[in-house]
Amino acid sequence: MDMLLSGKTAIVTGASRGIGLAVTRELTGEGVQVVAAARDCTDELRRLSAVPVITDLTSPDGPAMVAEAAASAFGGLDILVNNVGAVRPRTGGFASVTAQDWAATFAVNFLAAVHVTRLALPLLTARGGGSIVTISSVNATLPDPLVIDYSAAKAALTNFCKSLSKEVGPHGIRVNTISPGPVATDLWLGGGGVAETIAGAAGSTPDAVAAAAVAGTPTGRFTEPGEVAALVLFLASPRARNITGSDFAIDGGLKTTL
Repeated sequence: MDMLLSGKTAIVTGASRGIGLAVTRELTGEGVQVVAAARDCTDELRRLSAVPVITDLTSPDGPAMVAEAAASAFGGLDILVNNVGAVRPRTGGFASVTAQDWAATFAVNFLAAVHVTRLALPLLTARGGGSIVTISSVNATLPDPLVIDYSAAKAALTNFCKSLSKEVGPHGIRVNTISPGPVATDLWLGGGGVAETIAGAAGSTPDAVAAAAVAGTPTGRFTEPGEVAALVLFLASPRARNITGSDFAIDGGLKTTL
């Protein structure tokens, strides 16, 4: 199916690895001109036909750099994919999460998307509309004390996007969220990732932790980054032109509630 995306422009944040890299790869493959925001430029990102913007989106000037790059390189914007995020398991419990930890978690998982979205909206409006797709998390509605600050930040992110969808919908801008469960990326499976961190605290192994994370799901496996990217492409596409204010779980059935 033609996603009707060729010739459009997009911003993807957190674009150098994992889900963000997969989204950037799929968008450029569809003929989309992409501004790829990341803290560093990996070899994989360099091989794509995207415009890399190396910046920290939690810094005061980071979001503006990305929006300005889209305006100067492509003259506007049709699609924003808010993907940047980070998680650190709190194996010491709630008391171990400092004020600085809370601020840092909200900065990268919530406020980065808020600030990039605020600056992207005029560009989307000038094009007569567009699509904002934000990567949230299953933890937005499945709170977990092991990631208590991350869960709270993602809940705020999903709430923000739902609220915004009601304001900007009449202007032709659609706002949706995707909530993945465990995804086969370095964030979960790499060195220093979730599985390794939990294993170190529990006296287990990363493989055992990863297996346990999906053992109770109907599919029994991690989601692949490309599967999330495929959903992003659909929601970004005019094919989904009457879908807004919605959240889409891609978690292998991890959540057992409606």
